[in-house]
Order: sequence, then structure tokens, then C-alpha cells
Amino acid sequence: MAFVDQMKAVGHAVESILIALNTAGLKIAARTLRAWCAPAGPANGPAARTISDALVEDTIRQLAFTTNAAGKRVLAPEGLYGRRKMLALIRRTHFPEAGFGAVDRAMRSLGLAGVVRGKDPERPSPTRPTRGRRTY
Repeated sequence: MAFVDQMKAVGHAVESILIALNTAGLKIAARTLRAWCAPAGPANGPAARTISDALVEDTIRQLAFTTNAAGKRVLAPEGLYGRRKMLALIRRTHFPEAGFGAVDRAMRSLGLAGVVRGKDPERPSPTRPTRGRRTY
């Protein structure tokens, strides 16, 4: 970087400096060099989605877990919520602009899946013949 800065101070263009470096065996693209030299600012900071996902994940962690008398973190009743119910709770109490994808990613990273209340699996009746011994 110091070499490129010295050559720029003398008056050479960045592209011509990089062409000379490429012929010497150091392959660097002009775009890569500009990205390395760019000042730290909003363009190089964390993405908005990363920040909102972190806020949603912290909110879900606060809602889904509580600390008992022994100081151990245990699952709260809200920790049994599914994605749709958790999204409704977060939108109602904390972030009206929270999206389903952010809640989904946060619940997956926290290992929360919600309670499945489906039908019991159908078991064959002992009086019915099994399906494996049919003849057609």
C-alpha cells in the first residue's frame, strides 16, 4: 500500500501502477485496492439486515428464556411459540417492522422450533390384515 501511495504522490495513475505490479507478479485488481484503501464508513460497516437480525435475536432470547432461582436459564412459555406466533408477539411488543425471515433465522440460531400439535400417527388396527401380505 505504501508503494502505491508513493507512486500516486508522484503523479502516476492507480491503474498504471497496478499494471506494473501485475507484470512483476503481484496480481491486484484496481477495485480490490480501492476497497482496501477505503475509509471505514457506512459502506464498510455491518449491513442493515445484520443489525436488525441481531436486535430480533436479542428480543427473542429475552422473551424465550428466563432465569430461575438457582440462576440457571430455562425456557419460558414463550419459548414454545412457533415462528408465526413469535413474529406476532415481537411485532406487538417490540418491533412492528420485524420480518418473518429475521424471526426465522433468529429462532433457528437459538435452537427454538415451537411445539408441534399435529395428529398422532395412524397405527394399524390389530384386527386389520397387514398391507404387506396382499395378493393382487
